Amino acid sequence: MTGKFVIFLLINFAALAIGGLFTGKGVSSEWYAELNKAPWTPPGWVFGAAWTVIMICFAFFMAYAHKATENSKLLIGLFAVQWILNTLWNPTFFYYQNVLAGLIVISALTLLIAYLFINYLPVLKLKSIFLLPYLLWLIIATSLNAYIFLKN
Repeated sequence: MTGKFVIFLLINFAALAIGGLFTGKGVSSEWYAELNKAPWTPPGWVFGAAWTVIMICFAFFMAYAHKATENSKLLIGLFAVQWILNTLWNPTFFYYQNVLAGLIVISALTLLIAYLFINYLPVLKLKSIFLLPYLLWLIIATSLNAYIFLKN
């Protein structure tokens, strides 16, 4: 389990690093600062802290799920789609400043993580809790992206 955890952890943080390359100034950029944002938008530092916790928990979830699943090809395929969507959101939203496309990407990611949670809950039981930070954060992030789309 330790080896799988480390591999998933490295792959997860690679996604954050690649996405970060395209974020540029991100939340401190003039474009983002001028957007009409949701009143529940957290301070910028929360995003980095949240994603760190999320990726650690997600690595645990994936290591447990990989060990417990009978169909590891499906799990890895879903993980790969998640990785692509997660990596794609930053350049879509911040680099290309395409709020609608960002909303589509993050909505698809949220649905995928919800599917993983629901699908693997019977198998992983209490260990599924490791996916909850990701799912809850994506629900919040999707609402923030939707607010920006609707109010700008």
